Amino acid sequence: MHHVKPLGVVQQEVLRSTAVKIIAVHLSRSEPPMRREVVLHMLDADTHAFSMRKVRANWVRIINVIAGVIDIVRWIDDTRVWKNPTATVLVHALLVLLVWFPDLIVPTLAFYVFAIGAWNYRFLRSSKAALPHFDPKLSLAEAVDREELDEEFDGMPSGRSPETVRARYDKLRAVGARVQTVLGDLAAQGERVQALVTWRDPRATGIFVGLCFVVAMILYLVPTKMVAMASGFYCFRHPIFRDRMPSPALNFFRRLPSLSDRLM
Repeated sequence: MHHVKPLGVVQQEVLRSTAVKIIAVHLSRSEPPMRREVVLHMLDADTHAFSMRKVRANWVRIINVIAGVIDIVRWIDDTRVWKNPTATVLVHALLVLLVWFPDLIVPTLAFYVFAIGAWNYRFLRSSKAALPHFDPKLSLAEAVDREELDEEFDGMPSGRSPETVRARYDKLRAVGARVQTVLGDLAAQGERVQALVTWRDPRATGIFVGLCFVVAMILYLVPTKMVAMASGFYCFRHPIFRDRMPSPALNFFRRLPSLSDRLM
């Protein structure tokens, strides 16, 4: 039944908090009694509590997750600028092979994933030797100061002095301002994408629609393999054939209007 009509997030939180309170009361009456803070920690009941240390730790986790993607993007950029001519020539050969034999694309990707997994197999023994435990380095427990620890273990409502609460609020506002800026930038990029077809800028939308029509006609008339080959060689062209200025497409996209100027 819970799969057909699942509970909402608020209802799940209410049930979880009620269960935690019942367990904490029950264990506080046992022999020896267990403190409520220990029960909350063991049941991860305080995972949703705000902590600047956890914010920074989660940010580091995100960076570690996307580090592989960043390395791939950096390698592609180095290949495009012919930083390693041998690798660039091999990429050209691989591009020709995959364009003329598209059936090899999926097997090639699968083989690359296999190679990555086989290469990471050398870390298996060291990971088995280490038992699951709390990682102080991952939790940033070694770099946290006393003020952040006091804020983390402070309850709600806060029991600290008004000056301390005001200082923490100002720090939180500074972090919120950064998040607000990032969200505004993301919203602006999305609005620029929408502006391509919403005629918010008639000239830009007309140019984009006309280019889409031309591209559609070219793709109808020219074989897909030839288009893919030309696009790949154009993308990996030598730096002497490149312009140091931003590409016209990027310049066109940056000039599209957004709703940022309409915010109060």
